[in-house]
Amino acid sequence: TYAEVNALVSDESVDLAFVCTSAYINGNDNFGMELLVAPEINDQVVYHSVLIVSAESSVETMADLQGSVFAFTDPMSFTGRVYPTYLVQQLGETPESFFAKTFFTYSHDRAIEAVAAGVADAAAVDNLVLAFALERQPTLAAKLRVIHLSPPFGIPPVVVAPTLPVRQKRLLSDALLAMDKEPEGETILHALGIDRFVVVDDALYEDVRRLIDETGVRP
Repeated sequence: TYAEVNALVSDESVDLAFVCTSAYINGNDNFGMELLVAPEINDQVVYHSVLIVSAESSVETMADLQGSVFAFTDPMSFTGRVYPTYLVQQLGETPESFFAKTFFTYSHDRAIEAVAAGVADAAAVDNLVLAFALERQPTLAAKLRVIHLSPPFGIPPVVVAPTLPVRQKRLLSDALLAMDKEPEGETILHALGIDRFVVVDDALYEDVRRLIDETGVRP
């Protein structure tokens, strides 16, 4: 889970981690988790939450999903939990009062599969993960429909523990920032759907912080 990854970074069991935006906010607030770099995809360092339903569904908006079964990704997920909770709160409801049932899949891929298989009526997922899933499994496109696209938010970053030695942080950062300039690194990035890694500032995540505070969603 996202919380378990944060714990691994906190207790120095791992040196580096790829985390969700809200997991970064949580880790930064709780133990000083630090930004290292972030992936740039399609020349951008932003991503979106997308609301997906079955291709056969007549649903057009979040309001139409009242009384449905909704799949959240992870308790700490921004695109998969915080943002859809925000949409429900904009309707004057809570997920508990609005949906007939909710459950956690603990990954965006499993949330996508849950909607495609009819286990859930809808889910909110990371648009980049959805695009990657559709690329790997083109048949999914006939089973799903996107009914909402969020505003852009800062992309999930690569982070390190604040206790990691400065020299090691620099070596890790230099290695990741140079990947797109080397044939082997370029091949790996292409397989991951990433253009390159770039340096980003904490200010990129201010809108994420604001929505977490506004919704009150805490894992």
